Amino acid sequence: MSPVSSFLWTYAVGVKVLLSQLLGRSFSLPAGNHENQGKLSVSRIVKETGNDKVEFMFLELASMHSIRQFVQNFKAKNLLLHVLVNNAAVMLVPQRNTVDGFEEHFGVNYLGHFLLTHLLLDTLKHSGSHDHNARIVTLSSATHYIGELNFNDLQSRRHYSPHGAYAQSKLALVLFSYELQQRLTAEGSYVTSNVVDPGVVNTDLYKHTSWLFKLCKWLTSWLFFKTAAQGASTVIYAAVSPDLEGVGGVYLANGQKTKSADLSYDVDLQRKLWTQSCKLVGIPEWCQSDC
Repeated sequence: MSPVSSFLWTYAVGVKVLLSQLLGRSFSLPAGNHENQGKLSVSRIVKETGNDKVEFMFLELASMHSIRQFVQNFKAKNLLLHVLVNNAAVMLVPQRNTVDGFEEHFGVNYLGHFLLTHLLLDTLKHSGSHDHNARIVTLSSATHYIGELNFNDLQSRRHYSPHGAYAQSKLALVLFSYELQQRLTAEGSYVTSNVVDPGVVNTDLYKHTSWLFKLCKWLTSWLFFKTAAQGASTVIYAAVSPDLEGVGGVYLANGQKTKSADLSYDVDLQRKLWTQSCKLVGIPEWCQSDC
């Protein structure tokens, strides 16, 4: 098996193992904030692939300090970064803030990934090549279709709706991914940015829903919900498929390119969100390696 094929095999199995256990938890591969779960996943990847060069690294996306510390620790290893999967998520949580004062959906689901991606961009650019682009895969949700951005109240302090806050964070991820691709293309970087909707997956992401929903989910999950492994399939496709080599700025669902919400293609809205996000996390508008 060639080095490239070996990498793709290890990564595909790794994503499947990790997402099977962790899809719907607060994780961003290859890092996470549940150390025991992370180490268990590493053990399974090593066992299934025979590749022992797999490591768990702690990351709490609800903390800007933790994100910066993680990036510092990762860069100290002088490793290439071929694929970044932005997978962390909370859903329908009660109104509460991250340690940095951001509404939790907006802070964890969106701003955490925004800052993490920015701080790793230089490594991704260095890792990508003409024949093998580095890839950024960001998980959103069909919920983004009903999402709205309220720039006067992005932190939902005036009016809080768990459903509205979750949908807003998922729309923000799509807008960010598209704007990022435009900027990467403009500067000729060998990095692509795409969005994945994993579908309705049977995980503990629904722990903050009502008891009635949980009962219905328990009764019908076998029929209407994907398993975590099935939910990971489009993520793996976006991360390693030759079909998407050099292809960016697309929304993927069920293994196919799909049209996202009309609002997500609003270039002015993409740029406005980008500018505001940079201000919120404290980085220059086009962040380079020393942010």
